[in-house]
Amino acid sequence: MISALILIFVLAYACIALEHPIKVNKSASALIGAGLLWTVYALMSGDTHKVTENLHESLAATAQIIFFLMGAMTIVEVVDAHNGFQVITSRIKTTRITSLLWLVGFVTFFLSATLDNLTTTIVMVSLMKKLLDRHEDRLFFAGVIVIAANAGGAWSPIGDVTTTMLWIGGQITTTAIIKGVFLASLACLIVPLIFLTFTLRGKEVVAPKSGTCGHGVETTSFEQNLMFCMGVGALINVPIFKTITHLPPFMGILFGLGVIWLVGNIVHRNTHEDKRRHLRLVSALSRIDMASIVFFIGILLAVAVLEHTHILTALASWLDMAVGRQDIIVTLIGILSAIVDNVPLVAASMGMYDMAVYPQDSFLWEFMAYCAGTGGSMLIIGSAAGVAAMGLEKIHFFWYARKIGALAALGYFSGIIVYIVQYKLMHG
Repeated sequence: MISALILIFVLAYACIALEHPIKVNKSASALIGAGLLWTVYALMSGDTHKVTENLHESLAATAQIIFFLMGAMTIVEVVDAHNGFQVITSRIKTTRITSLLWLVGFVTFFLSATLDNLTTTIVMVSLMKKLLDRHEDRLFFAGVIVIAANAGGAWSPIGDVTTTMLWIGGQITTTAIIKGVFLASLACLIVPLIFLTFTLRGKEVVAPKSGTCGHGVETTSFEQNLMFCMGVGALINVPIFKTITHLPPFMGILFGLGVIWLVGNIVHRNTHEDKRRHLRLVSALSRIDMASIVFFIGILLAVAVLEHTHILTALASWLDMAVGRQDIIVTLIGILSAIVDNVPLVAASMGMYDMAVYPQDSFLWEFMAYCAGTGGSMLIIGSAAGVAAMGLEKIHFFWYARKIGALAALGYFSGIIVYIVQYKLMHG
């Protein structure tokens, strides 16, 4: 059974990577892969009750991420429909694309630590559509946003799901992870930015043609500012909501979406029906990228089978026996997270290493937060941020691998060097 599961996953992954050459949508490959993996698991395990329980558990975890993603994407669409992003775009005056690159990189880096890498990627990639007309320029910026969002999320307990897992599990504390991983994460961003500055040097910013929003509806300055503040406020309040209530983030995003829906209805209660139709939240729901959401469902359910059949745990145990050195093992886990979802990898590692041996805020856990959080940037489907960017800008797997993957790897290993040097200096 294990061999069959691994073969199916590898084939499904290959079809996702080769989406454009074989002309099969990645969402179809992900769903078929997930269906086959769960079918083989159900038929060959011999324990229907256990498989059903595992499916329910995976479905609950997947649904939380999907609801969060749908809520965040809808909020972004509502802000966009009201021309809310003009609040930012009207203040960005630079005409040099390299200056904009550094600005976007650092804004994404710090915003990701405050919100989370997935939401930040959705917001920033959507914002780039308002600033850049050339699709090729937006692709490079989307790559930088993925790197910056993952790097920014790694040093914050609420910035990346794997760091949050370690934080909730007691492996790391807030102050320690910020002090320990911040410089490494910064290096992970700055090194790719330096190289991209030379690649894009001399290019000018080509802004989209001015006019009304993409739906041909003009909005007042009050509506733009209100919806921008409401949207950003709803996103920023998600980690606050989670900290206060201890409820999952998707509840916070849905609550914020409900508030925006109510405010929108009140603001537009006297608006002409033709205009109101484009500004209502129902219209925003129809514009979100459902193909990307379906792909996300498929890939998460597919990886869940590898988790439930202990394939990932076995891989982690094999690494421990074959390699032995903590720094190399965690580095390899980070690289592996570019291929396989980092959440089950970190979950397996948390179960494999005893906190009695590896106490809170030890080298293993901090280094794990950095590597698992940033390693996924090396491939476009290696992180939630990458998957979101892939759907929003229709990024080809191999384009990202050629143009961004090597830069992300360079940043990843630069951060590793910075972290290890810093750790040895502080714990000499």
